[in-house]
Amino acid sequence: MGLAFKNDLHDEFGTRPFAYVPYGGADVGEILAVGRAVGDGGDAAFHDAWIAAGDRLAAQAEEAVRRGGAASARELFLRASAFYATSYRPLYGAPVDPRLAAAFRKQVSALDRGLALSKHPVAPLRIPFGNTSMPAYLIPAEGRESEVRPLIILTNGYDGTITDMYFASAVAAARRGYHCLLFDGPGQGEMLYEQGVPLRPDWETVVRAVVDAAVELPQVDARRIVLSGWSLGGHLAPRAASGEHRLAACIADPGQWSLAGLFRPLAVKFGASEQGAANMGELEQPVLDRMEQFMLSTPSFKWKIMQRGFWVHGVDTLRDYLISIEQFTMDGRVEQIACPTLMTIAENDPLAAGTQAFFDQLRCPKALTRFSAAEGAGDHCEGANRSLLNRRVLDWIDGLW
Repeated sequence: MGLAFKNDLHDEFGTRPFAYVPYGGADVGEILAVGRAVGDGGDAAFHDAWIAAGDRLAAQAEEAVRRGGAASARELFLRASAFYATSYRPLYGAPVDPRLAAAFRKQVSALDRGLALSKHPVAPLRIPFGNTSMPAYLIPAEGRESEVRPLIILTNGYDGTITDMYFASAVAAARRGYHCLLFDGPGQGEMLYEQGVPLRPDWETVVRAVVDAAVELPQVDARRIVLSGWSLGGHLAPRAASGEHRLAACIADPGQWSLAGLFRPLAVKFGASEQGAANMGELEQPVLDRMEQFMLSTPSFKWKIMQRGFWVHGVDTLRDYLISIEQFTMDGRVEQIACPTLMTIAENDPLAAGTQAFFDQLRCPKALTRFSAAEGAGDHCEGANRSLLNRRVLDWIDGLW
């Protein structure tokens, strides 16, 4: 997306809010200013610069409240939430960094303050789940807040939160006339940061609890509930659709058959046979050692696997991580998806490498849409042109009814 930050990993984290620009989550100049403030600094500088920018926005929001400017205060609180959400990405990992916990609490507080100032105030919800509950919000369709309308349930991936989903998808959907239900599931947001609940493969169990709650909401048309997942959600959403048949449609951005499949070529590169890589949890120790050394020496892999992956899956060794990700698969389940399903492929997104093969296996009504670098939408989850993704997805949903 361009170098707004000098460190490649910081640039990956810090340019994510470009996707939120059309929906009020940031402006380009603000992102570039944070990049300049970080300069040659490390993870602490990245965190501090985003927190400082978020605090500035939150202070302006408080001043707007004192002046009686609810509209400006709402915009500022919501934008501050996105800044706080960006601040702690480099701090991922167990045990939970106190700075991450503090930033997340600021994020949630700013989000709640902003949503409460909406013309039709939005309050946090709790969805019962086992012996705990999941945080959620119902974002109503703009101008049709009290009407019975179709609902889009949005599900995150590895490190997105409710705030990210709000700006990436919910604002656009609400403008189009859809109610949206946002939630943190196991391994995501509050469930991970505050409750320590790891990710689980049976996302149909998670989504079943969400749908149970959704159908009780008076403004939700229970016959028209759509599930949409981005990033790892492009695996979790189809997995959920294979077991939760009250869904009217499913979107996977991008569609992913499995998690382990992404790692098998890497195992072969470091000495595993094709047969040996068929079960990543049983790799020979020398192969595992070479993989681990490579990951530790490569900043993006170190963060994605050793920091994020271990924490999200609740493990502390590479072998246990690989054992865990083998459970995230559509093997034996794809034929159980009955609802219309849309999958995306962004030209330069490595997570979309297997989407066509997954799509070909679907036996339900289906559609595939491609996004190119020429459109500015060739990267992961179409982050540099999110409005194009939203327009095409919402057009497809519109055509279902």
